[in-house]
Amino acid sequence: MVDDVFRFGFETRAIHAGQEPDPRTGAVIVPIYQTSTYAQDGVGGTREGDYEYSRTANPTRTALEQALASLEGGRHGLAFASGMAATDAVLRTLLRPGDHLVLGDDAYGGTFRLIDKVLTHWGVEYSVAHLSDLDEVRAAIRPETKLVWCESPTNPLLGIADIAALSGLAHSAGARLVVDNTFATPYLQNPLSLGADLVLHSTTKYLGGHSDVVGGAVITNEDELRERLFFMRNTSGAVPGPFDAFLTLRGIKTLAVRMERHCDNAELIANALVAHPKVAKVYYPGLPEHPGHEVAAKQMRRFGGMVSFTHADGEQAALDTAARTELFILAESLGGIESLIEHPGRMTHASVVGSTLQVPAELLRLSVGIEDSRDLLDDLLKALG
Repeated sequence: MVDDVFRFGFETRAIHAGQEPDPRTGAVIVPIYQTSTYAQDGVGGTREGDYEYSRTANPTRTALEQALASLEGGRHGLAFASGMAATDAVLRTLLRPGDHLVLGDDAYGGTFRLIDKVLTHWGVEYSVAHLSDLDEVRAAIRPETKLVWCESPTNPLLGIADIAALSGLAHSAGARLVVDNTFATPYLQNPLSLGADLVLHSTTKYLGGHSDVVGGAVITNEDELRERLFFMRNTSGAVPGPFDAFLTLRGIKTLAVRMERHCDNAELIANALVAHPKVAKVYYPGLPEHPGHEVAAKQMRRFGGMVSFTHADGEQAALDTAARTELFILAESLGGIESLIEHPGRMTHASVVGSTLQVPAELLRLSVGIEDSRDLLDDLLKALG
């Protein structure tokens, strides 16, 4: 089996895991099974793979799930209609009224919004902690804590958590550790091998890689947890269509080579920004002065394609810079082949304004693409003035 994580390298599994040639036609690319239902062998007699109705299972989606599990070194992968659908499924599967979770103080705004505006009305409580400070996390954990929700690197301040240490702390308290691995991707980091219980992705981002599909995924080694998540997804119906699964599979095949270029370009830009007089602070774990640099070097292959920085002249100057770029497109999302720039405080993280997760008003976030690095650097430096 090509999904044998101990036998084959990442690049090989990205192209072959779960994607054997079609047994009937020999097609080397997984077909798009654009069907909603399947002929049964008899009443209640579903065929191999639970193929009775495409909300429950679809062969194109199955191939994607097997590939995702292989790349993360997990037993089970589940694909969802979006990253937030995956987040919602995990939270609603594992939490009940009266339960508590610990959330990082630099979490994605959409995750915070779901927890703060929806789950709290359901009786779930949460505390915010700086996840790189284990004493702070320990102090935030309660007897009723069931989850520690981690991003590493974080969105948008590129903070780093020691996943192995955090998992040990969570498990000692009887809680599970969930790691949103969207920024790092399975090419750069594998949280399950570091002790995480679940890994979550917005596959919209680097896994899809071309800004043309929306999706999410959860990977775990726990059989029982997989069944519970499968039941929740089938019940709520938050599944990706077969064409979405196909596009994500296509993106995964080039993930390794794309991530190398993303990292090359991001490192160049981060170092250039450090020396720029209009830049007050650069957030990039590849910089030796980053407080999480040593931990990132230990648990990541490289440091990723995301760079954030604050403008020395304040919020309006940051907004003006974002408006002046040409190659860096002013847009939300990240992880595509094209470079993007955004103002988190007014865009992706507007939902955390006024909370303990509020980001600096002068902050800009870059999703550094795979264009010519000289062109990208020239564009950004001109925009800074």
